[in-house]
Amino acid sequence: MKVLIIGGGGREHALAWKISQSQEVKKIFVAPGNGGTELERNIENLNITEIEGLIDFAIKQKIDLTVVGPEAPLALGIVDAFHKNNLTIFGPTKAAAQLESSKEFSKRFMARHNIPTAKFATFEDTHSAHEYLKNNPAPIVIKADGLASGKGVVVAMTDEEAHEAVDSMLSDKLYGSAGTKIIIEEFLLGEEASFIVICDGSTILPLDSSQDHKRLLDNDAGPNTGGMGAYSPAPLVTDEINNKIMDQVIIPTIEGMKKEGITFSGFLYAGIIVDKKNNIKTLEFNCRMGDPETQPILFRMQGDLFSVLYKAAKQELKGVDINWDNQHSITVVMAAKDYPIKPILGNEIKLPNTEEKGTFIFHAGTIFKNNKLMTSGGRVLGVTAKGETLEIAKNKAYRILSEIEFDGAQFRTDIGQKALN
Repeated sequence: MKVLIIGGGGREHALAWKISQSQEVKKIFVAPGNGGTELERNIENLNITEIEGLIDFAIKQKIDLTVVGPEAPLALGIVDAFHKNNLTIFGPTKAAAQLESSKEFSKRFMARHNIPTAKFATFEDTHSAHEYLKNNPAPIVIKADGLASGKGVVVAMTDEEAHEAVDSMLSDKLYGSAGTKIIIEEFLLGEEASFIVICDGSTILPLDSSQDHKRLLDNDAGPNTGGMGAYSPAPLVTDEINNKIMDQVIIPTIEGMKKEGITFSGFLYAGIIVDKKNNIKTLEFNCRMGDPETQPILFRMQGDLFSVLYKAAKQELKGVDINWDNQHSITVVMAAKDYPIKPILGNEIKLPNTEEKGTFIFHAGTIFKNNKLMTSGGRVLGVTAKGETLEIAKNKAYRILSEIEFDGAQFRTDIGQKALN
């Protein structure tokens, strides 16, 4: 079997790494890939990013399965285009991907189907938004409606921060067309978990739980990022919370989409906040695996990921199960200097000469240039480890991280600490 993976980040490296372990898979192509996928056996990077070019390649190479990693191609309708050419692809259609590509669509969908979420209002002009903030003081959350690479959210702890966020999105066009409309939401107090499922349109297969760290700095300080680290499983997601998420969020979402004439097939990611009374609310939906959650989740997955995704793409997921090893895994992201505002790129990366058992370095923003591994994106590496306890896994990851060098490297030192506490 031949597999094509769309994307070039840490999530896509992890997908390629796991799928390559399948005995059914002979060759994997990653478009465009990164320095890490270039190093993998049986994996080839492709310098193709346009949908038409990817379709032509898939037809000529007789690709058996295409897996979409990032959100942008989904929002552009890559799945619909592949289906028109009778190509097997795993991911939601453009209509289904609106759950992520439009925060307004997502929030109104949740309201229609009684899915628990924060109170919200939508704005396209600054005057109305500022007036709303006067009656709804901080803390409050301001979100760009469209796709902003995981960075279009401001959790404003003061009124001044809230008004600045409104101006930066609507007036200064900080996120371009993604921020021409904004959502202002009530601030929810609690702890956040990532809950990801695989769906074939009707059958739902949950992955094991994980927890992401969105803020740049220790103790959840600094600006929001695409994610600075994650661990799996998340102790926060008990059996009780797991059942609540499935019953109140995931199942109503899949069934709600179906009622509205949209079949949802692909990864569905729900960002869930759990309060002290174990009540849950939905912060957001993504129509893909999380990054960096994918890395620690797949590091614990047992069995053949290719087989699972292929059956899901063929609407044959019923009866399929996934086993998870009982170890804990963790990923610590190393980012470039000045990430997430304007990361400084083009620095050489020096990796450890040996790999410790139970560890792996997933690449995100890396590229080979003149036979040197260089930084090419804001989030550069995902140092991943697993162990019998989360503390063992964490110590392993930070030990490996201490041996990696590139100018301006920044990372959090407290990934996983919430769970350990």
